[in-house]
Amino acid sequence: MSLKTINTVLAATFILFILWFGTGYILSPEATAAGFGLPSWPPGDGGGFLIVKGVRDVVMALVLAILLVTGHRRALGWVLLVQSLAAYGDMTNVLAHNGSVSTALAVHCLTATLMVINGLLIMRETRKTPATPTPQLV
Repeated sequence: MSLKTINTVLAATFILFILWFGTGYILSPEATAAGFGLPSWPPGDGGGFLIVKGVRDVVMALVLAILLVTGHRRALGWVLLVQSLAAYGDMTNVLAHNGSVSTALAVHCLTATLMVINGLLIMRETRKTPATPTPQLV
């Protein structure tokens, strides 16, 4: 299996994964909240904040999908690297608010790290190799 195929499958998996979670936060924030890792439901109408997270996730997935479908692989690698910061931010948020350490690490940190790996692999796949200089006869 080629590196390009592996990268494509990983990127498509991230897209589906992020879309699935984002849609869950939009359609049913109360049911999805526990999986985020924070210790309790926010007081008042906290669902709005989780819907914001859901919209963010859906938009992130759509950006990745557009880059994948249109063949902009180098840009896809860069965007995966940048978007991993959102998942690292989610991990930091969970840890900073006395949330579940296991969820912070197993969900958010693992997702972010796999996004970094996928982004770096795509960057490796798309790097430009220097042209071999043509020997010149003197």
